Amino acid sequence: MLDELIGSTLSRELIVIIISALPITELRGALPVGIRLFQLPWYQAFFLAVIGNMLPVPFLLLFLQSLFKTIRRTDPGRRLVNSLLRHTRRHSAIVEKYGIIGLMLLVAVPLPGTGAWTGSMVAFLLGLSWHRALLSITVGVLVSGVIVTALSLLGWGGVIIAGVGLVAIVLLGLWKA
Repeated sequence: MLDELIGSTLSRELIVIIISALPITELRGALPVGIRLFQLPWYQAFFLAVIGNMLPVPFLLLFLQSLFKTIRRTDPGRRLVNSLLRHTRRHSAIVEKYGIIGLMLLVAVPLPGTGAWTGSMVAFLLGLSWHRALLSITVGVLVSGVIVTALSLLGWGGVIIAGVGLVAIVLLGLWKA
């Protein structure tokens, strides 16, 4: 799907916004595409990716309950929603412990399974206020954007730094456990 989108006749800027708005890729996928593949200036790619990543958030925060209720009416929909909620609950511990700062951290860490979509679902599950959740998710997206932009500008060096950092975080987590 991403290959078709990237190869489409849409403008490079619109493609970055669309990729950033998607639930799996989000800003983490859009920034490398914008900076490395499309050769956009980093500040333009950053701006477009943040805008794209934040586009669905207000709607998710407002309409997740109604959306989940509607999707759950079918058996496959029920399984999908339950799977999403299980995934989200695994990430909600940090938010339960640290509140909106925890939500910001959850969104800011540029790892798979975190980001604005997951942050929106966690905020919904924990009943956080719309304004506080939106502010926290926005700050998290900005921090994540800075991290991913820096790693994208470093090329393979950024990949190595991110890999070493990820291994260190995993080892630290295992050591504390």
